[in-house]
Amino acid sequence: MAIGVRLTIDQTLSRIARALKNKRPLSLVRIGDGENLVLAQASVWTQRRVMREKWAIQAKKGRKGIPFPSLKLRDQVAGAIRRADIVGILPAGDRRIKAPAYLKRPLTNQVFLHFGLAPQVTCHACFNRIAVRKARFRRMLRGKRILVITAKPGDVKAQLERKPYRLRVAATIPFSHYRQLGRTMSRVRALRSRFDIALISCGVSAVVLAPRIAEATGKVAVDFGKAPKLMQVGRGKRKRKQNRKRRRNRRQGRKKR
Repeated sequence: MAIGVRLTIDQTLSRIARALKNKRPLSLVRIGDGENLVLAQASVWTQRRVMREKWAIQAKKGRKGIPFPSLKLRDQVAGAIRRADIVGILPAGDRRIKAPAYLKRPLTNQVFLHFGLAPQVTCHACFNRIAVRKARFRRMLRGKRILVITAKPGDVKAQLERKPYRLRVAATIPFSHYRQLGRTMSRVRALRSRFDIALISCGVSAVVLAPRIAEATGKVAVDFGKAPKLMQVGRGKRKRKQNRKRRRNRRQGRKKR
């Protein structure tokens, strides 16, 4: 698979920060096992083979927020990858995503070759998971107006606004299914003067949405994926650490008495 510049996590953050500073549009999408299976439909794999996979079975049952199987969605995802400014792909031998190895980078290589996809700029597909833990991520977004698009945006808004993030969520849009694409884009256009960056957490639909939002508004749009869940986990770890410290201090206090 022929690809262009490979950005590190910090370089990816720098690109986003530069776009925000210069008020230039930028879209970042990420390709994981789910996106690979969407693209593999009746292309590098038969539809029957695709539908044997656990992810595809769940998607068909409506658990992934997309119509599946769907060749229309397949073509929309391929088109979105062509238009995106930065495309997140998994490195060979990835261990971060819990999916069979053959559904990760090997399948990305196959579907990209089939559709003639050759992103000029790529980053790690787990950019969202890694970046959200960095202080630089918080500094980059501090003072920026954030639009959150996800199934339960109120929860993500609360996470972003409290410690250690203390960010400003200027607007939210609930999104739980692909069929809400049109309505969501209408809402995004209406909000274009109220946000600087859109953080989109809605599965495969985020790949379709991110380039559309950047193009329609001239803003930054990032496929944020499961990052909000990781933020919640991180908060739980900090709380447990604080509790352990309090218990240790209490034990030491009793010993002194």
